[in-house]
Amino acid sequence: FCTDRLNTVFHVGDERFVTPNGARMDEVIRAVRACPSGALSYALGSTEIRDGVDQARPPAIEVSKDGPYRVTGGIALKDGQGNDEARNTGVSREHYSLCRCGHSQNKPFCSGMHWYVNFHDPQVDAEHEPTLFEWVGGLPALLRMTHLFYDKYIPQEPLLLPLFVGMSPDHPERVAAWLGEVFGGPKNYSQQYGGYPRMLSQHIGKHITEAHRERWVSLLCQAADEAGVPTDPEFRSAFMSYIEWGSRLAVENSTPDAHPPLHMPMPRWDWGTAGPPGSRISALAPVQEEEKTAALPSANEQVRFSLHIKPLFRQMDRQSMKWAFDLWSYEDVTKHAPGILQRLQNGSMPCDGAWPHEKIEAFQRWIDTGMQE
Repeated sequence: FCTDRLNTVFHVGDERFVTPNGARMDEVIRAVRACPSGALSYALGSTEIRDGVDQARPPAIEVSKDGPYRVTGGIALKDGQGNDEARNTGVSREHYSLCRCGHSQNKPFCSGMHWYVNFHDPQVDAEHEPTLFEWVGGLPALLRMTHLFYDKYIPQEPLLLPLFVGMSPDHPERVAAWLGEVFGGPKNYSQQYGGYPRMLSQHIGKHITEAHRERWVSLLCQAADEAGVPTDPEFRSAFMSYIEWGSRLAVENSTPDAHPPLHMPMPRWDWGTAGPPGSRISALAPVQEEEKTAALPSANEQVRFSLHIKPLFRQMDRQSMKWAFDLWSYEDVTKHAPGILQRLQNGSMPCDGAWPHEKIEAFQRWIDTGMQE
């Protein structure tokens, strides 16, 4: 994060690692503060501004995706004898990263080897449907986005700046907590900040206009892109659905004659009509080899779901329809059999090509003979 996202300043592998005037000062400071290893700092003249790099925040340990443990909040690090762990001169003691892949060249600290050894977290069960909160990258990803939005984009926008001049210093954290809870994460906003009534109080009487809303949405999308928020169609569909809904609600609640209900529950957002990632076959996915052909029933054989019908549906067929029903579930297929047959006959299912006549005939026979399990 500290180098790749500001490569006009930091040049990994070059003899001159830093170009101090390669970006605005606030961008350099933001990148230095975001360095998870604690190895970066900055100075004005000859005076290091370590207090401007280290932050006052509660102790926390984040398990980063396919990467190290990220430690923040000044947690003491001791060796096996209870002594302070030896560190390089000048590094932060407020935040640092610890090796999780086992291949660091600077143990116990992370040296970036997880990139080179192709370290990955354990595979999640294929049946698990992630929440929007999980998919976006959890609270760290939302915090990157909200800090970019309120620290970088809002101060440059004269239309929106008057709405936020009096915001609290922890406003980015509050908004990230709100979004995290809405997207299926922990209920931090409700427990720490007051839930829906608190958010409503921030909008009442603010006279937010449609011009404000449009610009707010546009800049938030830019912050999301810069923060590395997922760009897949499924996530952005759900993300923008909430942002549009929530921002329009804020405009409505902020009008002078508005009387919004005061004790509504927290909104909860899911994947919606588009479904979660993996529910469709991407046009960019590699062409898969044909799966083993399912055995069709003989002319005099009783057609059964478990032996003849279920094997006709591939894993990708099942995944693409799970938003509506489960093609490997006897109960679901029995319930929706007429509709499934109609789609098989008109060629709209499966999504990558129509079934041959023999398979459709087997499904028709199964229906006509009582849909045996």
